[in-house]
Amino acid sequence: VQLQASGGGLVRAGGSLRLSCTASGRTFDNWAVGWFRQAPGKEREFVVSLSFSGSVALYAESVKGRFTISRDNAANTVYLQMNSLKPEDTAVYYCGSPRSRYSLSQNSYDYDYWGQGTQVTVSS
Repeated sequence: VQLQASGGGLVRAGGSLRLSCTASGRTFDNWAVGWFRQAPGKEREFVVSLSFSGSVALYAESVKGRFTISRDNAANTVYLQMNSLKPEDTAVYYCGSPRSRYSLSQNSYDYDYWGQGTQVTVSS
């Protein structure tokens, strides 16, 4: 399984970015997906997960109402639209594929494949 994350960058507080995660090697349209982030000196933190159908999403409280996850199964791609960004959103963002195709787990240990990460920096 290979995951490729992209779309990070430098943005001012209040701005927006859209991250993409393209998958190969696993039946993407039949598997849940998650986004996590990791700031320097901190543990990897759950952001959002999405069911394989795209009908169920679980958001961290810190991003609820600002971030939106979606997927295009035909393109094997998951998107994370991030609006109203804050300096505390600064981190490397990782997309992950869980061990169970049904899992919306908030625990990074339940994911066995990760993309390489994409840096998001929000300036104040």
